Amino acid sequence: MHTEVTTTPADENSRRKFLKGCVNAAGAAVTAGTFSSTVEARDTYQRPPEALGLLYDATLCIGCKACVAACKRANDNPAEFSTADKLWDTPLDTSGYTFNIIKMYRSGTMSTKDDESNGYAFMKTSCMHCADPSCVSACPVTAMTKDPRTGIVAYDPEACVGCRYCVVACPFGIPKYQYDSPTGKIGKCELCRHRYQEGHYSACAEVCPTGATLYGRTSDLLIEARRRLALKPGSTTIYPRGNLSGGQDQSYEGYVGKYQQHIYGETEYGGTQVLKLSAVDFEKVGMPYLAPKSSASTSETIQHTLYGGLLMPFAVLGAMTYVARRNVHHEDDASAQEAGKESS
Repeated sequence: MHTEVTTTPADENSRRKFLKGCVNAAGAAVTAGTFSSTVEARDTYQRPPEALGLLYDATLCIGCKACVAACKRANDNPAEFSTADKLWDTPLDTSGYTFNIIKMYRSGTMSTKDDESNGYAFMKTSCMHCADPSCVSACPVTAMTKDPRTGIVAYDPEACVGCRYCVVACPFGIPKYQYDSPTGKIGKCELCRHRYQEGHYSACAEVCPTGATLYGRTSDLLIEARRRLALKPGSTTIYPRGNLSGGQDQSYEGYVGKYQQHIYGETEYGGTQVLKLSAVDFEKVGMPYLAPKSSASTSETIQHTLYGGLLMPFAVLGAMTYVARRNVHHEDDASAQEAGKESS
């Protein structure tokens, strides 16, 4: 037997009042309970004293992509193809299987390297290993962690649940999801930390023929970057290669480029352990403008305040329960009201 249920305007009005009451009461409860005192963002975390990283100098880069191939080999990643013949590994961007790539800036006739007008330039794209990484802050299961000594932002696939919060949180768009993974997995640069026990360091810096990618302690890399910015364009200087903080001397003499007077990563987003130099404006070569404060320092504070001790969920539940009980009339109450009307 089919019973048709009709809704009167009065019912709709009551429903709207109920929902509105829930929202208002929940908001009042959260506001009163959670923000009774002013919420202040924590300070942006700083790089560890022994932080490891890279210095990429775009004026020294020749676009050979030896670093891309070395990264693939060191991390056992497959080739990715963007051409029909599929003869070469031709990734167009970083992905779950490409952790490092060299991109190219093009202008007009492209006749001069490192010239914004009618020139071209290169830029390395990989994990920046932020001092205060949003991917670590956003990860609900600590699959993303930052080593307290080296500062390397590492990924643990065993802990990962595939939520992809890290993908959304990163301002550089670096963590990438492996969509063909049956378990859900993220791919990103970890500075080849798995090779350190074998006496190796980041593969991209290890194979770079010009020293455009240099490995070492970030504090040492900062000193080297500042030294280069102070040099006169067109003069000659000694450029180190490989590992700045130790190892075999592979330095050579080369010409000084016309640098932008800025070290990208020194202050951006609270500072990063991967630093960059360029003769072309950083935004033009694909590096985003970022304030010197990490968003993690603000968002994490708000998140922990709202959900600390499950305060927000309990406040909302309590408010909705109160409104529901206030607006629901029991059958006994309704019967009593009807009886009262009939007797009168």
